[in-house]
Amino acid sequence: MATFTSARWWALGALVLSVLVLGLDATILNVALPTLATELRATTGELQWIIDAYMVPFAALMLPAGALGDRFGRKRVLLVGLAAFGVASVLATSAEGTGALIAARALMGAGAALIMPLSMSILPSVFGPEERGRAIAVWSAAMALGLPLGPVVGGYLLDHYWWGSIFLVNIPVVLVSLVAAAVLLPESRGPSGSRLDLPGALLSVAGLAALVYGVIQAPVDGWSDPAVLVSLTSGAVLLAVFVAVERRTAAPMMDLAFFRSRVFLWGAIGATLVSLVMSGLLFVVPQHLQAVLGHDAFGTGVRLIPMVAGLMAGGLAGERLVERLGLRTVMTAGLLLLAAGFAAGATTSTASSYGFAATWLTVVGAGIGLTMVPAMDGVLATLPEERSGSGSATLQTMRQVGGTMGVAALGSLLSAVYAGGLPSGAPAAARDSVTAAVALGDPVLLRAAREAFVSGMDVVILLCGAGSLVVALLVMIFLPGARRKTAKSVHELTSAR
Repeated sequence: MATFTSARWWALGALVLSVLVLGLDATILNVALPTLATELRATTGELQWIIDAYMVPFAALMLPAGALGDRFGRKRVLLVGLAAFGVASVLATSAEGTGALIAARALMGAGAALIMPLSMSILPSVFGPEERGRAIAVWSAAMALGLPLGPVVGGYLLDHYWWGSIFLVNIPVVLVSLVAAAVLLPESRGPSGSRLDLPGALLSVAGLAALVYGVIQAPVDGWSDPAVLVSLTSGAVLLAVFVAVERRTAAPMMDLAFFRSRVFLWGAIGATLVSLVMSGLLFVVPQHLQAVLGHDAFGTGVRLIPMVAGLMAGGLAGERLVERLGLRTVMTAGLLLLAAGFAAGATTSTASSYGFAATWLTVVGAGIGLTMVPAMDGVLATLPEERSGSGSATLQTMRQVGGTMGVAALGSLLSAVYAGGLPSGAPAAARDSVTAAVALGDPVLLRAAREAFVSGMDVVILLCGAGSLVVALLVMIFLPGARRKTAKSVHELTSAR
Protein backbone atom coordinates (compact mmCIF):
# COMPACT_ATOMS: atom_id res chain seq x y z
CA MET A 1 0.00 0.00 0.00
CA ALA A 2 1.29 3.45 -0.88
CA THR A 3 2.89 5.34 1.98
CA PHE A 4 2.98 8.86 0.53
CA THR A 5 0.48 11.30 2.02
CA SER A 6 -0.71 14.39 0.12
CA ALA A 7 0.68 12.98 -3.13
CA ARG A 8 -2.04 10.31 -3.14
CA TRP A 9 -4.72 13.00 -3.35
CA TRP A 10 -2.90 14.54 -6.30
CA ALA A 11 -2.86 11.04 -7.79
CA LEU A 12 -6.61 10.88 -7.25
CA GLY A 13 -6.84 14.16 -9.16
CA ALA A 14 -5.22 12.44 -12.15
CA LEU A 15 -7.79 9.64 -11.98
CA VAL A 16 -10.64 12.14 -11.54
CA LEU A 17 -9.60 14.00 -14.69
CA SER A 18 -9.41 10.73 -16.62
CA VAL A 19 -13.02 9.74 -15.79
CA LEU A 20 -14.39 13.30 -15.94
CA VAL A 21 -13.60 13.40 -19.65
CA LEU A 22 -15.48 10.09 -20.10
CA GLY A 23 -18.61 11.43 -18.42
CA LEU A 24 -18.34 14.63 -20.43
CA ASP A 25 -17.98 12.78 -23.72
CA ALA A 26 -20.93 10.50 -22.94
CA THR A 27 -23.42 13.38 -23.27
CA ILE A 28 -21.67 16.26 -25.05
CA LEU A 29 -22.43 14.76 -28.46
CA ASN A 30 -26.20 14.66 -27.90
CA VAL A 31 -26.64 18.41 -28.29
CA ALA A 32 -24.48 18.37 -31.45
CA LEU A 33 -26.48 15.80 -33.45
CA PRO A 34 -28.65 18.38 -35.28
CA THR A 35 -25.51 20.34 -36.17
CA LEU A 36 -23.75 17.21 -37.43
CA ALA A 37 -26.80 16.34 -39.54
CA THR A 38 -26.47 19.72 -41.25
CA GLU A 39 -22.70 20.20 -41.43
CA LEU A 40 -21.75 16.63 -42.39
CA ARG A 41 -25.04 15.81 -44.14
CA ALA A 42 -25.36 12.81 -41.84
CA THR A 43 -28.38 10.56 -42.19
CA THR A 44 -30.33 9.34 -39.18
CA GLY A 45 -28.56 5.98 -39.44
CA GLU A 46 -25.15 7.67 -39.53
CA LEU A 47 -26.02 9.79 -36.50
CA GLN A 48 -27.01 6.59 -34.66
CA TRP A 49 -23.65 5.03 -35.56
CA ILE A 50 -21.74 8.09 -34.36
CA ILE A 51 -23.26 7.33 -30.94
CA ASP A 52 -23.07 3.53 -31.13
CA ALA A 53 -19.49 3.41 -32.40
CA TYR A 54 -18.42 4.75 -29.00
CA MET A 55 -20.74 2.69 -26.79
CA VAL A 56 -20.18 -0.77 -28.29
CA PRO A 57 -16.35 -0.96 -27.91
CA PHE A 58 -16.62 0.82 -24.56
CA ALA A 59 -18.75 -2.00 -23.14
CA ALA A 60 -17.14 -4.86 -25.06
CA LEU A 61 -13.46 -4.16 -24.33
CA MET A 62 -13.53 -3.49 -20.58
CA LEU A 63 -13.09 -7.12 -19.51
CA PRO A 64 -9.92 -7.69 -21.59
CA ALA A 65 -8.72 -4.23 -20.53
CA GLY A 66 -8.75 -5.31 -16.88
CA ALA A 67 -6.87 -8.50 -17.72
CA LEU A 68 -4.29 -6.52 -19.70
CA GLY A 69 -3.80 -4.23 -16.71
CA ASP A 70 -3.20 -7.20 -14.40
CA ARG A 71 -0.71 -8.65 -16.90
CA PHE A 72 1.24 -5.62 -18.17
CA GLY A 73 0.67 -3.02 -15.45
CA ARG A 74 -2.45 -1.01 -14.65
CA LYS A 75 -0.78 2.40 -14.88
CA ARG A 76 0.78 1.49 -18.23
CA VAL A 77 -2.53 0.34 -19.73
CA LEU A 78 -4.31 3.41 -18.32
CA LEU A 79 -1.76 5.63 -20.07
CA VAL A 80 -2.35 3.75 -23.33
CA GLY A 81 -6.09 4.31 -22.94
CA LEU A 82 -5.64 8.03 -22.30
CA ALA A 83 -3.34 8.34 -25.32
CA ALA A 84 -5.83 6.49 -27.54
CA PHE A 85 -8.66 8.70 -26.30
CA GLY A 86 -6.59 11.83 -27.00
CA VAL A 87 -5.60 10.71 -30.51
CA ALA A 88 -9.22 9.82 -31.26
CA SER A 89 -10.33 13.27 -30.08
CA VAL A 90 -7.85 14.91 -32.48
CA LEU A 91 -9.12 12.72 -35.34
CA ALA A 92 -12.74 13.51 -34.49
CA THR A 93 -12.01 17.24 -34.37
CA SER A 94 -10.57 17.17 -37.87
CA ALA A 95 -13.01 14.64 -39.41
CA GLU A 96 -14.37 15.77 -42.77
CA GLY A 97 -17.05 13.13 -43.14
CA THR A 98 -19.24 10.78 -41.15
CA GLY A 99 -17.05 7.74 -41.89
CA ALA A 100 -13.98 9.35 -40.37
CA LEU A 101 -15.98 10.57 -37.38
CA ILE A 102 -17.47 7.12 -36.75
CA ALA A 103 -13.97 5.55 -36.88
CA ALA A 104 -12.65 8.17 -34.45
CA ARG A 105 -15.55 7.54 -32.10
CA ALA A 106 -14.82 3.80 -32.16
CA LEU A 107 -11.19 4.46 -31.17
CA MET A 108 -12.45 6.82 -28.47
CA GLY A 109 -14.67 4.04 -27.09
CA ALA A 110 -11.73 1.63 -27.05
CA GLY A 111 -9.66 4.18 -25.13
CA ALA A 112 -12.51 4.70 -22.67
CA ALA A 113 -12.70 0.93 -22.12
CA LEU A 114 -9.08 1.00 -20.93
CA ILE A 115 -9.49 4.13 -18.79
CA MET A 116 -12.62 3.23 -16.82
CA PRO A 117 -11.71 -0.09 -15.12
CA LEU A 118 -7.99 0.65 -14.79
CA SER A 119 -8.56 4.01 -13.10
CA MET A 120 -10.77 2.27 -10.56
CA SER A 121 -8.42 -0.70 -10.03
CA ILE A 122 -5.55 1.65 -9.16
CA LEU A 123 -7.44 3.10 -6.19
CA PRO A 124 -6.62 0.23 -3.77
CA SER A 125 -2.90 0.66 -4.46
CA VAL A 126 -3.10 4.34 -3.54
CA PHE A 127 -5.65 4.43 -0.70
CA GLY A 128 -6.03 2.22 2.33
CA PRO A 129 -9.41 0.90 3.55
CA GLU A 130 -9.92 3.92 5.81
CA GLU A 131 -9.76 6.38 2.88
CA ARG A 132 -10.80 4.30 -0.10
CA GLY A 133 -14.52 5.06 0.29
CA ARG A 134 -13.86 8.80 0.19
CA ALA A 135 -11.67 8.39 -2.88
CA ILE A 136 -14.38 6.35 -4.62
CA ALA A 137 -16.96 9.04 -3.77
CA VAL A 138 -14.80 11.68 -5.46
CA TRP A 139 -14.07 9.36 -8.42
CA SER A 140 -17.80 8.54 -8.85
CA ALA A 141 -18.83 12.19 -8.54
CA ALA A 142 -16.32 13.15 -11.25
CA MET A 143 -17.84 10.59 -13.62
CA ALA A 144 -21.37 11.74 -12.77
CA LEU A 145 -20.45 15.43 -12.98
CA GLY A 146 -19.28 14.95 -16.55
CA LEU A 147 -22.77 13.78 -17.60
CA PRO A 148 -24.68 17.05 -16.99
CA LEU A 149 -21.61 19.10 -17.93
CA GLY A 150 -21.73 17.58 -21.42
CA PRO A 151 -24.79 19.56 -22.58
CA VAL A 152 -23.54 22.68 -20.76
CA VAL A 153 -20.11 22.63 -22.40
CA GLY A 154 -21.45 21.33 -25.71
CA GLY A 155 -24.17 23.97 -25.91
CA TYR A 156 -21.69 26.76 -25.18
CA LEU A 157 -19.14 25.52 -27.71
CA LEU A 158 -21.72 25.04 -30.47
CA ASP A 159 -23.05 28.55 -29.85
CA HIS A 160 -19.58 30.11 -30.19
CA TYR A 161 -17.41 27.74 -32.28
CA TRP A 162 -17.57 25.04 -34.95
CA TRP A 163 -18.84 21.52 -34.26
CA GLY A 164 -15.35 20.01 -33.93
CA SER A 165 -14.75 22.04 -30.77
CA ILE A 166 -16.87 19.54 -28.78
CA PHE A 167 -14.04 17.02 -29.26
CA LEU A 168 -11.25 19.58 -29.06
CA VAL A 169 -12.15 20.23 -25.42
CA ASN A 170 -11.03 16.66 -24.59
CA ILE A 171 -7.44 17.23 -25.66
CA PRO A 172 -6.13 19.54 -22.89
CA VAL A 173 -7.89 17.40 -20.24
CA VAL A 174 -6.30 14.25 -21.66
CA LEU A 175 -2.86 15.86 -21.81
CA VAL A 176 -3.04 16.97 -18.18
CA SER A 177 -4.33 13.52 -17.18
CA LEU A 178 -1.48 11.81 -19.04
CA VAL A 179 1.22 13.88 -17.37
CA ALA A 180 -0.38 13.67 -13.92
CA ALA A 181 -0.93 9.90 -14.19
CA ALA A 182 2.61 9.29 -15.45
CA VAL A 183 4.17 11.29 -12.61
CA LEU A 184 1.87 10.59 -9.66
CA LEU A 185 0.38 7.12 -10.01
CA PRO A 186 2.18 4.01 -8.74
CA GLU A 187 2.49 0.99 -11.00
CA SER A 188 0.75 -2.23 -9.97
CA ARG A 189 0.11 -5.57 -11.66
CA GLY A 190 -0.67 -9.21 -11.08
CA PRO A 191 1.95 -11.92 -10.57
CA SER A 192 4.62 -12.00 -13.27
CA GLY A 193 4.20 -14.76 -15.80
CA SER A 194 0.38 -14.82 -15.72
CA ARG A 195 -0.99 -15.75 -19.15
CA LEU A 196 -3.61 -13.92 -21.15
CA ASP A 197 -6.92 -15.74 -21.60
CA LEU A 198 -7.24 -15.31 -25.38
CA PRO A 199 -10.35 -17.53 -25.89
CA GLY A 200 -12.09 -15.72 -23.04
CA ALA A 201 -11.14 -12.33 -24.46
CA LEU A 202 -12.47 -13.16 -27.93
CA LEU A 203 -15.72 -14.64 -26.61
CA SER A 204 -16.38 -11.79 -24.18
CA VAL A 205 -15.70 -9.08 -26.76
CA ALA A 206 -17.88 -10.73 -29.42
CA GLY A 207 -20.67 -11.55 -26.96
CA LEU A 208 -20.79 -8.16 -25.28
CA ALA A 209 -20.54 -6.32 -28.61
CA ALA A 210 -23.48 -8.30 -30.04
CA LEU A 211 -25.55 -7.93 -26.88
CA VAL A 212 -24.93 -4.18 -26.48
CA TYR A 213 -25.53 -3.52 -30.18
CA GLY A 214 -28.85 -5.37 -30.00
CA VAL A 215 -29.88 -3.45 -26.90
CA ILE A 216 -28.98 -0.12 -28.55
CA GLN A 217 -30.80 -0.91 -31.80
CA ALA A 218 -33.94 -2.34 -30.16
CA PRO A 219 -35.58 1.05 -29.42
CA VAL A 220 -34.76 2.18 -32.98
CA ASP A 221 -35.80 -0.91 -34.99
CA GLY A 222 -38.13 -2.57 -32.47
CA TRP A 223 -37.51 -5.43 -30.05
CA SER A 224 -39.03 -7.93 -32.50
CA ASP A 225 -36.87 -6.86 -35.46
CA PRO A 226 -35.02 -9.93 -36.87
CA ALA A 227 -31.60 -8.24 -36.81
CA VAL A 228 -32.14 -7.17 -33.19
CA LEU A 229 -33.25 -10.66 -32.18
CA VAL A 230 -30.23 -12.24 -33.91
CA SER A 231 -27.89 -9.78 -32.21
CA LEU A 232 -29.39 -10.31 -28.75
CA THR A 233 -29.55 -14.09 -29.13
CA SER A 234 -26.02 -14.45 -30.47
CA GLY A 235 -24.72 -12.17 -27.73
CA ALA A 236 -26.43 -14.26 -25.04
CA VAL A 237 -25.13 -17.53 -26.55
CA LEU A 238 -21.56 -16.24 -26.87
CA LEU A 239 -21.59 -14.99 -23.28
CA ALA A 240 -22.94 -18.35 -22.08
CA VAL A 241 -20.06 -20.08 -23.90
CA PHE A 242 -17.69 -17.53 -22.37
CA VAL A 243 -18.87 -18.45 -18.86
CA ALA A 244 -18.46 -22.16 -19.64
CA VAL A 245 -14.92 -21.59 -20.93
CA GLU A 246 -13.98 -19.45 -17.93
CA ARG A 247 -15.09 -22.20 -15.55
CA ARG A 248 -12.51 -24.55 -17.07
CA THR A 249 -9.62 -22.14 -17.67
CA ALA A 250 -6.65 -22.24 -15.30
CA ALA A 251 -6.07 -18.46 -15.55
CA PRO A 252 -9.49 -17.00 -16.47
CA MET A 253 -9.93 -13.42 -17.61
CA MET A 254 -13.02 -13.14 -15.40
CA ASP A 255 -12.61 -15.23 -12.28
CA LEU A 256 -16.06 -16.64 -11.47
CA ALA A 257 -14.90 -17.11 -7.88
CA PHE A 258 -15.61 -13.38 -7.51
CA PHE A 259 -19.32 -14.14 -7.59
CA ARG A 260 -19.06 -16.75 -4.83
CA SER A 261 -18.51 -13.85 -2.45
CA ARG A 262 -21.87 -12.39 -1.45
CA VAL A 263 -20.20 -9.02 -0.87
CA PHE A 264 -18.91 -8.94 -4.46
CA LEU A 265 -22.14 -10.35 -5.92
CA TRP A 266 -24.61 -8.07 -4.17
CA GLY A 267 -22.31 -5.06 -4.29
CA ALA A 268 -22.04 -5.52 -8.06
CA ILE A 269 -25.81 -6.04 -8.41
CA GLY A 270 -26.50 -2.88 -6.39
CA ALA A 271 -24.01 -0.81 -8.41
CA THR A 272 -25.43 -2.17 -11.68
CA LEU A 273 -29.01 -1.34 -10.66
CA VAL A 274 -27.92 2.19 -9.77
CA SER A 275 -26.20 2.58 -13.17
CA LEU A 276 -29.33 1.31 -14.92
CA VAL A 277 -31.74 3.68 -13.22
CA MET A 278 -29.32 6.63 -13.37
CA SER A 279 -28.84 6.18 -17.12
CA GLY A 280 -32.58 5.92 -17.64
CA LEU A 281 -33.10 9.02 -15.52
CA LEU A 282 -30.49 11.00 -17.45
CA PHE A 283 -32.30 9.99 -20.64
CA VAL A 284 -35.77 11.22 -19.64
CA VAL A 285 -35.11 14.19 -17.31
CA PRO A 286 -33.18 16.35 -19.80
CA GLN A 287 -36.05 15.96 -22.27
CA HIS A 288 -38.47 17.04 -19.54
CA LEU A 289 -36.36 20.07 -18.67
CA GLN A 290 -36.13 21.13 -22.32
CA ALA A 291 -39.46 20.15 -23.89
CA VAL A 292 -41.78 20.62 -20.90
CA LEU A 293 -40.09 23.31 -18.79
CA GLY A 294 -38.57 25.12 -21.77
CA HIS A 295 -34.88 25.31 -20.85
CA ASP A 296 -32.10 25.23 -23.45
CA ALA A 297 -29.24 22.70 -23.50
CA PHE A 298 -27.00 24.88 -21.36
CA GLY A 299 -29.73 25.51 -18.78
CA THR A 300 -30.63 21.82 -18.73
CA GLY A 301 -27.09 20.81 -17.86
CA VAL A 302 -26.94 23.36 -15.04
CA ARG A 303 -30.26 22.12 -13.64
CA LEU A 304 -28.97 18.56 -13.38
CA ILE A 305 -26.21 19.59 -10.98
CA PRO A 306 -28.39 19.09 -7.82
CA MET A 307 -28.36 15.36 -8.57
CA VAL A 308 -24.55 15.39 -8.73
CA ALA A 309 -24.38 17.38 -5.49
CA GLY A 310 -26.65 14.82 -3.84
CA LEU A 311 -24.46 12.01 -5.18
CA MET A 312 -21.34 13.59 -3.71
CA ALA A 313 -23.00 14.14 -0.33
CA GLY A 314 -24.45 10.64 -0.26
CA GLY A 315 -21.13 9.09 -1.24
CA LEU A 316 -19.16 10.92 1.43
CA ALA A 317 -21.77 10.10 4.06
CA GLY A 318 -21.80 6.45 3.00
CA GLU A 319 -18.03 6.22 3.32
CA ARG A 320 -18.31 7.28 6.97
CA LEU A 321 -21.45 5.29 7.80
CA VAL A 322 -20.10 1.96 6.52
CA GLU A 323 -17.52 1.94 9.32
CA ARG A 324 -20.26 2.33 11.95
CA LEU A 325 -23.22 0.47 10.48
CA GLY A 326 -21.81 -2.02 7.97
CA LEU A 327 -22.22 -2.35 4.21
CA ARG A 328 -25.62 -4.08 4.29
CA THR A 329 -27.29 -1.37 6.36
CA VAL A 330 -25.83 1.50 4.34
CA MET A 331 -26.58 -0.02 0.92
CA THR A 332 -30.14 -0.87 1.99
CA ALA A 333 -30.65 2.68 3.28
CA GLY A 334 -29.25 4.11 0.04
CA LEU A 335 -31.56 2.00 -2.12
CA LEU A 336 -34.57 2.91 0.04
CA LEU A 337 -33.63 6.60 -0.25
CA LEU A 338 -33.34 6.12 -4.00
CA ALA A 339 -36.79 4.53 -4.08
CA ALA A 340 -38.22 7.42 -2.04
CA GLY A 341 -36.74 9.99 -4.43
CA PHE A 342 -38.18 8.15 -7.42
CA ALA A 343 -41.56 7.87 -5.70
CA ALA A 344 -41.61 11.66 -5.33
CA GLY A 345 -40.45 12.15 -8.92
CA ALA A 346 -43.23 9.88 -10.20
CA THR A 347 -45.81 12.46 -9.03
CA THR A 348 -44.49 15.06 -11.52
CA SER A 349 -47.14 16.82 -13.57
CA THR A 350 -46.98 19.43 -16.33
CA ALA A 351 -47.60 22.07 -13.66
CA SER A 352 -44.65 20.96 -11.49
CA SER A 353 -41.90 23.55 -11.12
CA TYR A 354 -38.17 23.08 -11.44
CA GLY A 355 -37.89 23.55 -7.66
CA PHE A 356 -39.82 20.31 -7.19
CA ALA A 357 -37.61 18.55 -9.75
CA ALA A 358 -34.44 19.83 -8.07
CA THR A 359 -35.65 18.52 -4.70
CA TRP A 360 -36.36 14.96 -5.78
CA LEU A 361 -33.28 14.88 -8.03
CA THR A 362 -31.17 15.78 -4.99
CA VAL A 363 -32.75 12.93 -3.02
CA VAL A 364 -32.16 10.52 -5.90
CA GLY A 365 -28.54 11.69 -6.17
CA ALA A 366 -28.04 11.12 -2.45
CA GLY A 367 -29.50 7.62 -2.80
CA ILE A 368 -27.17 6.91 -5.72
CA GLY A 369 -24.12 8.03 -3.74
CA LEU A 370 -25.16 6.23 -0.57
CA THR A 371 -25.61 3.00 -2.55
CA MET A 372 -22.97 3.02 -5.26
CA VAL A 373 -19.93 4.34 -3.39
CA PRO A 374 -20.13 1.81 -0.49
CA ALA A 375 -21.01 -0.94 -2.99
CA MET A 376 -17.93 -0.27 -5.12
CA ASP A 377 -15.77 0.12 -2.02
CA GLY A 378 -17.04 -3.23 -0.75
CA VAL A 379 -16.37 -4.88 -4.12
CA LEU A 380 -12.83 -3.46 -4.29
CA ALA A 381 -12.13 -4.68 -0.77
CA THR A 382 -12.97 -8.25 -1.81
CA LEU A 383 -10.43 -8.31 -4.63
CA PRO A 384 -6.93 -9.71 -4.18
CA GLU A 385 -4.27 -7.23 -5.33
CA GLU A 386 -3.22 -9.38 -8.29
CA ARG A 387 -6.81 -9.52 -9.64
CA SER A 388 -7.96 -5.94 -8.99
CA GLY A 389 -7.79 -5.06 -12.70
CA SER A 390 -10.00 -7.91 -13.90
CA GLY A 391 -12.28 -7.59 -10.86
CA SER A 392 -12.79 -3.85 -11.46
CA ALA A 393 -13.35 -4.55 -15.16
CA THR A 394 -16.02 -7.12 -14.29
CA LEU A 395 -17.85 -4.58 -12.12
CA GLN A 396 -17.53 -1.76 -14.66
CA THR A 397 -18.70 -4.02 -17.50
CA MET A 398 -21.80 -4.94 -15.51
CA ARG A 399 -22.44 -1.25 -14.82
CA GLN A 400 -21.93 -0.24 -18.46
CA VAL A 401 -24.23 -2.96 -19.79
CA GLY A 402 -26.75 -2.06 -17.09
CA GLY A 403 -26.61 1.60 -18.12
CA THR A 404 -27.11 0.70 -21.77
CA MET A 405 -30.04 -1.54 -20.85
CA GLY A 406 -31.51 1.30 -18.83
CA VAL A 407 -31.50 3.72 -21.74
CA ALA A 408 -32.85 1.13 -24.19
CA ALA A 409 -35.55 -0.50 -22.09
CA LEU A 410 -36.72 2.59 -20.22
CA GLY A 411 -36.48 4.66 -23.39
CA SER A 412 -38.69 2.17 -25.20
CA LEU A 413 -41.21 2.26 -22.35
CA LEU A 414 -41.22 6.06 -22.38
CA SER A 415 -41.80 6.12 -26.15
CA ALA A 416 -44.68 3.64 -25.92
CA VAL A 417 -46.51 5.52 -23.16
CA TYR A 418 -45.85 8.88 -24.85
CA ALA A 419 -47.13 7.75 -28.26
CA GLY A 420 -50.18 6.13 -26.63
CA GLY A 421 -51.05 9.38 -24.87
CA LEU A 422 -51.14 11.54 -28.00
CA PRO A 423 -54.48 12.31 -29.66
CA SER A 424 -55.40 10.22 -32.70
CA GLY A 425 -54.28 11.88 -35.90
CA ALA A 426 -51.21 13.48 -34.33
CA PRO A 427 -48.46 14.06 -36.94
CA ALA A 428 -45.87 11.30 -37.30
CA ALA A 429 -43.10 13.71 -36.30
CA ALA A 430 -44.85 14.43 -32.99
CA ARG A 431 -45.14 10.70 -32.32
CA ASP A 432 -41.39 10.29 -32.73
CA SER A 433 -40.48 12.60 -29.85
CA VAL A 434 -41.78 15.39 -27.67
CA THR A 435 -38.95 17.60 -28.98
CA ALA A 436 -40.36 17.25 -32.50
CA ALA A 437 -43.83 18.11 -31.18
CA VAL A 438 -42.42 21.31 -29.66
CA ALA A 439 -40.85 22.24 -33.00
CA LEU A 440 -44.21 21.95 -34.81
CA GLY A 441 -45.54 24.92 -32.84
CA ASP A 442 -49.19 23.80 -32.56
CA PRO A 443 -50.37 24.91 -29.06
CA VAL A 444 -53.04 22.20 -28.74
CA LEU A 445 -50.70 19.44 -29.88
CA LEU A 446 -47.94 20.82 -27.65
CA ARG A 447 -50.11 20.66 -24.56
CA ALA A 448 -51.14 17.08 -25.33
CA ALA A 449 -47.53 16.08 -26.11
CA ARG A 450 -46.24 17.53 -22.85
CA GLU A 451 -48.92 15.74 -20.84
CA ALA A 452 -48.21 12.47 -22.66
CA PHE A 453 -44.48 12.82 -22.10
CA VAL A 454 -44.87 13.54 -18.39
CA SER A 455 -47.14 10.50 -18.07
CA GLY A 456 -44.47 8.36 -19.72
CA MET A 457 -41.74 9.86 -17.56
CA ASP A 458 -43.75 9.15 -14.40
CA VAL A 459 -44.14 5.48 -15.42
CA VAL A 460 -40.38 5.20 -16.06
CA ILE A 461 -39.50 6.85 -12.76
CA LEU A 462 -42.01 4.69 -10.87
CA LEU A 463 -40.46 1.56 -12.40
CA CYS A 464 -37.00 2.77 -11.34
CA GLY A 465 -38.31 3.21 -7.81
CA ALA A 466 -39.87 -0.25 -7.78
CA GLY A 467 -36.59 -1.78 -8.98
CA SER A 468 -34.68 0.07 -6.27
CA LEU A 469 -37.11 -1.18 -3.62
CA VAL A 470 -36.82 -4.80 -4.79
CA VAL A 471 -33.00 -4.71 -4.80
CA ALA A 472 -33.05 -3.04 -1.35
CA LEU A 473 -35.02 -5.99 0.04
CA LEU A 474 -32.70 -8.52 -1.64
CA VAL A 475 -29.59 -6.75 -0.33
CA MET A 476 -31.08 -6.63 3.16
CA ILE A 477 -31.71 -10.40 3.02
CA PHE A 478 -28.61 -11.73 1.27
CA LEU A 479 -25.73 -9.31 1.85
CA PRO A 480 -23.64 -10.25 4.90
CA GLY A 481 -24.07 -7.90 7.83
CA ALA A 482 -20.46 -7.81 8.99
CA ARG A 483 -18.13 -4.85 8.55
CA ARG A 484 -15.21 -4.33 6.18
CA LYS A 485 -13.09 -7.23 7.32
CA THR A 486 -15.55 -9.77 5.87
CA ALA A 487 -14.67 -8.47 2.46
CA LYS A 488 -11.53 -10.62 2.38
CA SER A 489 -13.59 -13.65 1.36
CA VAL A 490 -12.93 -13.41 -2.39
CA HIS A 491 -9.18 -13.59 -1.79
CA GLU A 492 -9.74 -16.75 0.21
CA LEU A 493 -12.08 -18.16 -2.45
CA THR A 494 -9.63 -17.32 -5.23
CA SER A 495 -6.73 -18.88 -3.35
CA ALA A 496 -8.77 -22.04 -2.87
CA ARG A 497 -9.32 -22.57 -6.61
